[in-house]
Amino acid sequence: MNAQNALTMREFMDSKPQMKYIFFGGKGGVGKTVLAGAAAVAMAQRGKRVLLASTNPVHSLSGMLGQDVFGKATPVEGVPNLWAHEIDTRETIERSKQEIKEKIEWFLKYAEIKGRADEFVESATMNPAFEESAMFENMIEIMFKDEYDFYVFDTAPTANARRLLGMSSVYSLWVNKMMQSRKEAQQMKLKLSFSRKKEEEDPLMDYLISFRDRMERAKVLLTDPEKTAFFFVTLPEALPIAVIKRFINWFEEFGIPIGGVVVNMRIDPSQVSEQADEFVRNRVKMQAEYMEEIDRLFGPMVRAVLPLFETEIRGIDMLKRTASLLFA
Repeated sequence: MNAQNALTMREFMDSKPQMKYIFFGGKGGVGKTVLAGAAAVAMAQRGKRVLLASTNPVHSLSGMLGQDVFGKATPVEGVPNLWAHEIDTRETIERSKQEIKEKIEWFLKYAEIKGRADEFVESATMNPAFEESAMFENMIEIMFKDEYDFYVFDTAPTANARRLLGMSSVYSLWVNKMMQSRKEAQQMKLKLSFSRKKEEEDPLMDYLISFRDRMERAKVLLTDPEKTAFFFVTLPEALPIAVIKRFINWFEEFGIPIGGVVVNMRIDPSQVSEQADEFVRNRVKMQAEYMEEIDRLFGPMVRAVLPLFETEIRGIDMLKRTASLLFA
C-alpha cells in the first residue's frame, strides 16, 4: 500500500482533536457494523463518552454486542464509557403523521378546500422515503441533544446513507422553495381580500421557518471537516470497490467530509502456504490484485487494512481485538 502518504486511523483521529461525529458506510456485507463498533470501543478506551448508534433499518448492533440495545441508549457491558442505540423510527413516524395531519387540516381550511386530512396523510406516509426521513430526524435529534463526547454511526448501505446524509441539503432547497411559494400565496390572498385586514397567523410558515433552521443546523454539523467524517468500508473485491468509486464524489459534492477508506477481511498471504487448498490460494491471488487497485484509487485515503478473522466478530472481546487493529 501507498503507506508513505497515508495517515493511519489513529493518526487521522489524532490530527482531528475536535472530531465528534463519524459514520461508517459501504456496500452491504462489508462489515460496517463491526468497524463502527470497533471504532466506538477504541474511542471509549481513550476516555471519551461514546454513543454507538445504528441508522440502518436492518439493525445488527444487538446481535453483534450480545445485548438488547433497541429503542434507547444502553450502556454496553464490558466497555466503560460506551453506550449503544438501535434507533427505533416507529415513534417518530407516528409523531410525523400527526404533525402532517395538523398542517394539512390547517391548509385545507386556509384554502377553503373540502377534504379529509387523513387521506392526504396516508398518501404522503406510504412513500418509502418517509421512514428514511424519520431516521434522519432521529439521527439529528441525537446529535442536537449533545449528551456524549463522541458519536459513531453505523449507516445503511451506501446508496441509503447517501440519501440520509444528503437530506439536510435537499431539505434546505425544498423548504426555501416552499417558503417563497408561501409568501407569494400570502401576498395574492391579501390583494384579493376585500377587507384588507392584517395578515392572519400562519402556522405553516412558522413550521417551515423552524424546519429550515433545523436543517441548516444539521448541515453545519454534517459538513464540518473538523467535527465530522465519513469512512467507506470495502473488501478487496470488485463490487465493494465499485460502490466507493461511484459514491465518493457525491459525498464530496454535498460537502460531507470523507475520513478515508478501511479495507476489511483481507486474507494474510503470509499465513497461506503453497500446500494450502487451491480455493484459498486463488482467493489470496484475487485479493492481491484488488489491493493494488485499492492502492491506485484510494492509496492516501486508506486508514487501515484488517484481516479476515478465524471466527465471526461477535461479543466485546472480538470487538476489542478488532479495535486494536483498526487503531494500530
